[in-house]
Amino acid sequence: MKQTIRKIALTAAAVSLALGHSNLMAQESNNDDSVERIAVTGSLIKRIDMEGPSPLTSIDAAQIENTGVTDLIGLFAKLPISGQGTFSTQGNSSDDTANGGSSVSLRGLGADSTLILINGRRVSVSPFAKGIDTAFVDINNIPISAIKRVDILKDGASATYGSDAIAGVINIVLKDDFEGAEVSARVGTTADGGGQEQNFSLVFGSNSDKVKHTFILDYFDREEVLYADRSYSRSANQAALRPNIAGAEDFRSSSGIPGTIALRSDPTNRIIDEFGADRCAPEDIDRGANLCRYDYAPHMTMIPDAERFSFNYLGRYEISDSLRGYIDFNGQNSKSLVRGAGSPSFNELFMDGDNVNHPFADMPDHPFFMQDLTMRRRTVDIGNREKRVDTDYFRTVMGLSGEIQDWSWDAAYSYIKSESVERGVDGFPNSRRAQEAIDSGLWNPFEPSTNTQEALDFIETVTTRVGKSTSKTLDFTLSGAIAEMSAGDLMLALKAEYREEAIADNPDDQFLRGDVFGTEATQANGDRDSKSVSAELAIPLLDTLEVQLAVRYEDYSDFGTTTDPKVSFLYSPLDNLSFRGSYGTAFRAPSLHQLGLGRTDESPNLVDTLRCAAVDLGCSPAEYTAIFAGNPDLGPEESSSYNLGVIYEINENLDFSLDYYSYDIENIIDSDTQFVISNFGTDPSVVERIPTGIANDPGEVVRVFDSFQNIGDLDTSGLDFDIGYRLPSDVGDFKFRFAMNYVLKYEELRPDANGGQRLSLQEGQFEQPEVRHTTSVDWSQDDISATLAINYIGEFDGDADSGFGDKTVDSMTTVDLVANYRGIDNTTLSLGVTNLLNEEPPFSHHDFFGYVNTVHSGQGRFTYVKASYKF
Repeated sequence: MKQTIRKIALTAAAVSLALGHSNLMAQESNNDDSVERIAVTGSLIKRIDMEGPSPLTSIDAAQIENTGVTDLIGLFAKLPISGQGTFSTQGNSSDDTANGGSSVSLRGLGADSTLILINGRRVSVSPFAKGIDTAFVDINNIPISAIKRVDILKDGASATYGSDAIAGVINIVLKDDFEGAEVSARVGTTADGGGQEQNFSLVFGSNSDKVKHTFILDYFDREEVLYADRSYSRSANQAALRPNIAGAEDFRSSSGIPGTIALRSDPTNRIIDEFGADRCAPEDIDRGANLCRYDYAPHMTMIPDAERFSFNYLGRYEISDSLRGYIDFNGQNSKSLVRGAGSPSFNELFMDGDNVNHPFADMPDHPFFMQDLTMRRRTVDIGNREKRVDTDYFRTVMGLSGEIQDWSWDAAYSYIKSESVERGVDGFPNSRRAQEAIDSGLWNPFEPSTNTQEALDFIETVTTRVGKSTSKTLDFTLSGAIAEMSAGDLMLALKAEYREEAIADNPDDQFLRGDVFGTEATQANGDRDSKSVSAELAIPLLDTLEVQLAVRYEDYSDFGTTTDPKVSFLYSPLDNLSFRGSYGTAFRAPSLHQLGLGRTDESPNLVDTLRCAAVDLGCSPAEYTAIFAGNPDLGPEESSSYNLGVIYEINENLDFSLDYYSYDIENIIDSDTQFVISNFGTDPSVVERIPTGIANDPGEVVRVFDSFQNIGDLDTSGLDFDIGYRLPSDVGDFKFRFAMNYVLKYEELRPDANGGQRLSLQEGQFEQPEVRHTTSVDWSQDDISATLAINYIGEFDGDADSGFGDKTVDSMTTVDLVANYRGIDNTTLSLGVTNLLNEEPPFSHHDFFGYVNTVHSGQGRFTYVKASYKF
C-alpha cells in the first residue's frame, strides 16, 4: 500500500505549469543502510516515507527547462498559484524603489508573505524595498543553471519556519551532486524589438565516496525593452493610440517643455508657454486643461537592461560514518540600467517678477507682467533620466550533520550579505542649484535653447543611494523516533534558531534635504534579532492515518513574542485514494523597512475627492507628493489557514487532485493614501494645501503625510485542481496535464471614515483574476521531445481607484513551445518560443502603458536556441 500511496503523492498535485508533479522530495538523506530517513520541505522530521499531509509541488530542472523561461521569475509568473504582488523587473522605472529586483507572491498575499528558502534555509531580503515598504527576497540572485528543483509548499508554515510563511514557502534546492561537466549557451530575442538575451553556464563537479564538489558559473545578459518598442505603449496618449476604445485616456504629463507658466501666488492661474523663441509644440498643447503636455512614454523602460554573473560552490564531505560536513557558497554581481523621461517639476521652482529672464518683462500690458511666477516644466534640456544599479550578493552556509544512535542532527551557521549602489547618472536636477541658477539669471527655464552647457552642468547632479542587508543565523535540529506504535514510529523533531538581521538604505544628502525632484528614494535603517524554538510530532495513528503536530515560539527584539501551532493529517482509506488537510496559524513580522523608514517622498496617483465635490477640480487621477515615515509601534500580521484536499489515482495513466484552501489574515500592515486624502483632506497637519481664492475651494494639494499602520484584514479562499493523463502510442508518449487555481473569495478590508471597515478589494476586481490555468502536452519519441503549454489568465475589473472600475481588463492566453533533440552524443539542442502567437497584453485604462504590467507581460514573442554539451 505504501508504494501505491507514494506513487499517488508523486503524481497527484501538478505544478501549475502543468509540467511538474506533486511530491515530497528529499532535501537530504543519511547513510544508514538499514533505514533511510529523508527531510521534506515543510517538515523538520526526517521520515522513512516520502508522502506527507501538506500540499507540496516540486518542479525539477528538466521541467523548468521545458518551460522556456530564462529566470526564476519567468517560471513563477506562469504559476496559477502566483497572484497580485508577484513582480519582475518589468515596469522598473526611474521612480521605482527596487530596480532590478523580482519576487513572487503566492495566492496574491504579497511577496513579503511568501517565504523564500535556499536549501531549506532563509535568505536575506533586498536592501531596497519594493514600493518603499515591501521587504522581499530577490530571486534574481539564483540562476536557473544552479537549480536542482523548486519545492512549493502551498499552506502556511510559520510553525516550521517562522515569519513570512503566511502564504506558503518556496524552497529552491541547488545542485549539489553533479559529476562531470556541462556547458550551455543560449541566445534569444523578441519579435518586436529589444529584449535580446544571452546566457552561458558551466556546471562541473566530482563525486567520490567521501567528497562531493559542485561548481556552477553563470552569465546572463539582457538588452532593455522600452515602451517605445511596443505599438500599444509607444505613447502616453492612449486616447490617440487606441481611438476605437471608449474612455482611453491621455496620460501625457502636465509638466511639459518649455512648459506652463503660473502665478506663484495662485498656481491655478496659468498659461501655456507660447512666448519667446521656445514654445510648447502644437501637438502638446491642451487648451481644455490649459497645459503644455509631454509624452514621456517613449523614453521609459519597460524591461531594464540587466547583466548578472553568478558563482556557486556546494561541497559535501563525509567525515565518518555518522558525521558529515557541508558548505554552500553563492555569490553574484548584478547590474541593471533603467531609463526615464526628463525630470518633471510641479511648481517647485520660482522666478521673481524682476528677474532678468522674466518672459513678460517687455509686456507691461500682460497680467503676468512683473509678477512672481512658478511653472510646470520638464528638464529635458539636461537629458533623460538614467539610473544604474550595481549589486553584490554573498551567501555562505557551513554546517555539520550526523547521527547519534537513531537520532539525526544538523547544526549550521549562515551569513548572507547583499549590497547595492544606485546612481542617477543622467537627467537629475538639483532643485536648490536650479533655483539659484534661475535667481542669478544663469538658467532660463522658459527659453531652454538659450542656456549654456555651463548652466546645464550647474543644475544637473549625480544621485547616489547605498543599501546593505545582512542576515546571520545559527540553527540546530534534532529528529528521531521516541516510541514505537503499532502503525509505525512516533517521530519527534526539535529545532532552535538564533537570527540577526539588519538593513540600511541611505540616499545621499540631496535626497534627505529634498533637493532632488522628479524621482523617488527610500531611507530606512534598522536591525533586530530573534530567538526561536520549535517542535514537531509525526503520529502514525493507523496504517491509513498519520497526524502531524507542530508548534513554534519566537521572540523578536523589536516587537515581542508569538507562538504558532499547526496540525495536519494524511488519510489513505484505499490504495489509490488519499485525503489530506492542515490547519495552522502564521505571522509576518513588520519589516525593518516598515519600522525604520525615514522620511521618504512618493508620487502616488490620487483623486482629490474633497476638492472635486466642492469646486469640480482635482477629479481626475493625478500625481501628488506623499511623505512617508516608518512606524516603530507596528505589530505583526497574524493569520490562520486551513487546507483540505483529495488525491486520486484513477488508473496508472490518469490521476487528479483537488485542494480547498482558506486564509484569514488580520492586522495587515499597509498604508492607504487615497483614504487619507479623502477623509482627512481638510486637516492641515495631514494634507497641506495652497489656497486659491476660489469660493469653497479647500485649496490645491501640496503634500500628504502618511505612514504604515496595522489597518487591514484579508479573507481569501479557493480551489487548486489538476488532472494528468498519460497516453502511450506508436508515435510517441504523450502526457496531458491541466492545472487551475480558482479564487472563490478575496476580500481585502480597510478602515472607513466612521471607524469601521470597508471592502476595498475583492475577487474579480483590479489585478485579481478569479481564474488562472495552464494546459500542457508533453511528447517524446526516441531522441526528440517537445512541450506545448497554453497559459490562461482570466479577466478582471478595471482600476476603480483611477476611476475605471466599470471597465473590464480582458483575459489573456499565451502559447509556449519547446522542442529538444538529443541525437548527438552528449549534446542537447533546443528551440523554444514563449508567447508563440505574439499575443499583446489586454488593454487597461488605468495607466499610460495601456496594460496591467503587474499581471501581464509586454515582452511579446520570445524565440531562443540553446545548446548543451556534457563531458
